Amino acid sequence: MKKQILIVGLMMVSAITFGQKKEIKKAQKNIKAGNFSEAVTLLKQAEGLINNADKDLKIQFYIAKGEALLGDSGNDDFEKLIESAESFEKAINLNPKGKNAVDAQNGTQNIRVKLVNSAIEDQKAKNYKRASKKLYTSYMVSKKDTSDLYFAAGNAVNAKEYENALTYYKKLLDLGYTGIAKEYIATNIISGEVVVFASEADRNTKLLTKMYTSPKERLSKSNKGEILRNVTLIYISQGKNEEAKAMMSEARKENPDDVSLMRAEADMAYNFGDMNTYKSIMKKIIATDPNNAELYYNLGVSSYKNGEEEEAMNYYKKALELKPDYTSALINTANLILSKEGAIIEEMNALGTSKADYDRYDELKEVKANIYRDAIPYLKKATDIRKDDASLLKVLKDIYSQVGMDAESKLMKARLDEIENK
Repeated sequence: MKKQILIVGLMMVSAITFGQKKEIKKAQKNIKAGNFSEAVTLLKQAEGLINNADKDLKIQFYIAKGEALLGDSGNDDFEKLIESAESFEKAINLNPKGKNAVDAQNGTQNIRVKLVNSAIEDQKAKNYKRASKKLYTSYMVSKKDTSDLYFAAGNAVNAKEYENALTYYKKLLDLGYTGIAKEYIATNIISGEVVVFASEADRNTKLLTKMYTSPKERLSKSNKGEILRNVTLIYISQGKNEEAKAMMSEARKENPDDVSLMRAEADMAYNFGDMNTYKSIMKKIIATDPNNAELYYNLGVSSYKNGEEEEAMNYYKKALELKPDYTSALINTANLILSKEGAIIEEMNALGTSKADYDRYDELKEVKANIYRDAIPYLKKATDIRKDDASLLKVLKDIYSQVGMDAESKLMKARLDEIENK
């Protein structure tokens, strides 16, 4: 009697296995036909008893499930994509060197391609939050290509998701990520520009066009300095000054000549109100880029904050020498000139009614007028650039009136009225 029950039991297992095979084959046909939702439904029906199947059937099931979920995921269904990746991973773990392992590995790669391509479209649309999530998911699928984690962190920064960015950057540092990779380059014959190609094969194909020459290989620059800099800036934004200083120290040791790091250190000093350190670093940066007007302008701002007005003026004028239409430098130069009127007005108000006081008042009045005249060229040029800046036009209108330039003052008033009536 017991033997009969055993035989019946074996027959039931055989029947179940046959049924599973049938469902898997149906699912595979639907996958080939692009009917992914139907395939997912069929595989769910077979999944309950898959643990009792033999290894080969399990592998077939998990690969089919991975392919069905991948096809049914669209671009944004992360849960299906992750479940798909898990199914492919189970198939690989059952027989890492088997012939089906290649199909599973290809499936995993297809998941990553889908996520990365979709993330690129999100970046173009400036949807950095979604791009970061997709790239992080791509990294989690295999955890082999750390570049996905690096770009996920960058998109998190752009999305202002600083906690996520910090987590990703710390993980990259723990993994020893540098981003250094072999680059395949060639020189464009017409422009002389050195071009980096996606692969050696791509470069070799382009060489056949005879538009490129001097094919070479080189290593890309390390991204570690940028990671350390970004972590430092995130710490600063969070008010974690000591962590920021420690990270910046490590970053500078790693890349002492990295100008972007020098800028970050200068920014940190500025945010901490350490203007002397800021200026010292900025001077080193200027030495690497002496024709950069922005650098001189920034030094002008820090010098003014330090109370070094003459030095600030020299930096603003140097910025304008390099970039005559630098509006911020024009405005700050005018403001610096006009800042001198405060002491003049204060002395004028303190004068009495004696003849000597009246004479002094007239002297000071002319000094003040000269201050206004010195500021006019800078303000006029600024208003020529910012034609609809009402606040600038009003200041210039009042100054024209103060120095008796009535026609010019009326012109500024007309421009103001035109802006208000728009």
